[in-house]
Amino acid sequence: MKKNKIKILKKLVLPASLLVGVLPFMSQNDKNVVDEVAWIVGDEAIFRSDIEEQYQQMRSEGISIQGDPYAVIPEQIAVEKLYLHQAKMDTIEVPESSVRSAVDQRINFFINQLGSKEKVEEYFHKSLPVLRESLVEMMKNNSIVSQVQRNLTEGVTATPNEVRKYFDTMPADSVPYVPMQVEVQIITLNPNIPRQEIEDVKARLREYSERVNKGEVDFSTLAFMYSEDGSAMQGGELGFSGRAGWVPEFANVAFNLTDPKKVSRIVETEYGYHIIQLIAKRGDQVNVRHILLTPKVSDKDLTDATNRLDSIRKEIVGGAFSFEEAASYISQDKDTRNNKGVMTNNNDYSNLYRSSKFEMQDLPTEIAKKIEKMNPGDISEAFIMKNNNHKDVAAIVKLTERIPGHRANLSDDYNLLKKMYENHKKEEILREWLEKKIKETYVKIEPGWQSDEFKYQGWIK
Repeated sequence: MKKNKIKILKKLVLPASLLVGVLPFMSQNDKNVVDEVAWIVGDEAIFRSDIEEQYQQMRSEGISIQGDPYAVIPEQIAVEKLYLHQAKMDTIEVPESSVRSAVDQRINFFINQLGSKEKVEEYFHKSLPVLRESLVEMMKNNSIVSQVQRNLTEGVTATPNEVRKYFDTMPADSVPYVPMQVEVQIITLNPNIPRQEIEDVKARLREYSERVNKGEVDFSTLAFMYSEDGSAMQGGELGFSGRAGWVPEFANVAFNLTDPKKVSRIVETEYGYHIIQLIAKRGDQVNVRHILLTPKVSDKDLTDATNRLDSIRKEIVGGAFSFEEAASYISQDKDTRNNKGVMTNNNDYSNLYRSSKFEMQDLPTEIAKKIEKMNPGDISEAFIMKNNNHKDVAAIVKLTERIPGHRANLSDDYNLLKKMYENHKKEEILREWLEKKIKETYVKIEPGWQSDEFKYQGWIK
């Protein structure tokens, strides 16, 4: 929930005696209330309500807080403000389209996981428009902060000799334990969707197009009511983007639109079927609205797909062809098809390149359940899972390797230790930068909010 906060004038030119710990502001219900100012950083205030809201959000998401939350959370907010101030000085901006796209993906994920838009609103205790706006602000700020940090630490690398010295001087109880990891290959098949279901979806989109083109209804109204994409809450608007921001089929049509009053032809992508309306063009970027509809898959279609995969599995086990050959020629998983079915772990930051090693919790739940009791070389029976687009597909997996948990060592875990050392160097750079920034910035912490648990030095002057 956004709050209309009183703007604090730059305190560098005001005597400290004029600062107060409690300032009035107008809440959304237009009632005068009093919200306590906990911190002032530069010309911005951190309110108790900001801290409480973030605390409740972290609790609802099960995020643990190391230390006193009323010291940890306001310090985190203050640090973010310092980074955002630096971003303004460096004129760092994040493309609006990338933020909106990331928010759409997050909302779509929530809807798929919880089952409906209504359940998402119930879970977060917010309407989808309010949730969307809070996610936009959060993800935009996170992206900006990350870019500032990358700028400050770019060029940090570690030589093998540095990694070796780092590992040799590491206390025994600080050597990380590497949990059991697995390597997995996958083959997926998309269920056949009846032609009539596809035609019904196209017919609905054609109807929407005709109504908009005749001026009977606004495109944004139909998107809000019927689109199955997270952008529905914004009337289908995606924000300005370059061609690379969208899948090619969508981008090719979006960038060829010229009349904002007309609707595009129906566009098929991996996400489903779309119609698109131009909002504006700006240089090599374009802003559009779209409506997405996805043909529904029946239980029979899914059963047929699993039966086909089970037949393929039997041929692999019987020696007709290898799992790798089947993955290359049969699998419809675009992320692994050209890699002989080998899954790569996007969450593994221990390697400069994407790793094929997974901890069990990093795997999709359906896959983790299948391989839990499998031995290396085993191939699972066919099962249903959700792919990266949150669509149901049939899959079989092969457990390639199971690596027992162990204490990290240079020969087996060099990339992990290298990343740890580089992160250590980056943390030192960022700490030095932050503590210098803190000294240069006006900071006032009200007595009830001061603590000896702050991570960085210099807050209390």
